Amino acid sequence: MARAVPPARKALTTALAWAVGLLLFFPILWTVLTSFKPEPVAVASPPVFLDFDWTLRNYQDVQRQRDYFDYFQNSVILSLGSTILALLIAIPAAWSMAFVPGRRTKDLLMWMLSTKMMPAVGVLVPIYLILKWLDDMITRRTGIDVGLDSHVALLVILTLINLPIVIWMLYTYFREIPGEILEAARMDGATLRDEILWILTPMALPGIASTFLLNVILAWNEAFWTINLTVTDAAPLSKFITGFSSPQGLFYAKLSAASTLAIAPILVLGWFSQRQLVRGLTFGAVK
Repeated sequence: MARAVPPARKALTTALAWAVGLLLFFPILWTVLTSFKPEPVAVASPPVFLDFDWTLRNYQDVQRQRDYFDYFQNSVILSLGSTILALLIAIPAAWSMAFVPGRRTKDLLMWMLSTKMMPAVGVLVPIYLILKWLDDMITRRTGIDVGLDSHVALLVILTLINLPIVIWMLYTYFREIPGEILEAARMDGATLRDEILWILTPMALPGIASTFLLNVILAWNEAFWTINLTVTDAAPLSKFITGFSSPQGLFYAKLSAASTLAIAPILVLGWFSQRQLVRGLTFGAVK
């Protein structure tokens, strides 16, 4: 039987939750509002909140200087492509760790997760040299110059940097599935491929879906690698934003417009998929 919550405590908890939510959302709200301000109003002191002449001039200037849709297309390719590649690798890996556990499974998972604790700048030069070596080797053998500023290089990088989190999350979801179900499928003649594709994947679909969505968000928001390893051809929206900071100074209104255009698609995705995200993140929490 559920324990009754006093009305005063419920009201306090609700107010606190709203306060934290508004505090987290305020920077996004301020960015969106600034994108509609004339440049002098955007840098005014004290700041102007709502009392200004709203304008779309900043969005027009942003689109005129750089083609937003080229960067948007690159972001979609990189985020979706790297997520699909990561899932193709992570599902079999998580299956083997969850249902054929070894003595060092926990240590292996911890080691994989520990790679996310290393500062990315510490491996920038080695990664650059490896990509340069691979590009030279491919060019010599095939005559095709892939180049460092390509979708292929970024897809590999984004897949590998997010792979530990994807495997860890899927391992957690797979552990909640009774192993007896898979054993029964094997007794009925299911092959390993059938077991993973037709038994395990449908049962863990909420967890896989939430992992997919979270990895898309991580890949979409990745800035360090996409800024340092791209120029124009494969440049995503993170590179699009940096184009509006110059040695002459920051144009806050235009920078806010570019930032709004970059975060709007992922905000819409998160809004419409929030139920699936919550369902996947709480998958297996209640028996």
